[in-house]
Amino acid sequence: MAHLERVTADDLRSVLAAVEGKQATQRVMVGLTYKEGISQAKLAEMYGVTEKTIYNWLCRLDRLADEPFEAVVYDDDRPGRPAKLSNDEREQFEQTLHHSPTAVGYDAPVWTAALAQEYIESTFGVDYCLRRVRALMSEAGLSYTTARQDHQNADGRGHDGFEEEFQKGWMI
Repeated sequence: MAHLERVTADDLRSVLAAVEGKQATQRVMVGLTYKEGISQAKLAEMYGVTEKTIYNWLCRLDRLADEPFEAVVYDDDRPGRPAKLSNDEREQFEQTLHHSPTAVGYDAPVWTAALAQEYIESTFGVDYCLRRVRALMSEAGLSYTTARQDHQNADGRGHDGFEEEFQKGWMI
């Protein structure tokens, strides 16, 4: 059975003008390209997906003749596991990370994942693994910084006391 027999290229273009998001746009583009005579195998190669995915997208686009485009090109929500921190708690955590740990009572010059984990546990009563805490810190705009090794030709000036003051940690 051929696909998109009841859907015109103009229909697809009007949907393309109204659609938002990468995945939905890509699906409509596949439909337009298919209407130009490109095979499903070639489309799969062009878009970096399997032929089965192309087939599924074309089957979905066939429904445009009977259903509104929102029901066809967009996926249903997949909420997944609920977040442990509410949006307000997460925002508070991110704002806290942009200040020194001393501002919230910790005796540390920089945030570490372990310190942030302790802060989340004591403030919000939520237990995250270190890996997730690192991801939260990264999403908050922090990047991990570590001390550089001494250059072999460095003369050592300015190095005294550096090791005591510098600690691996997350920086803004």
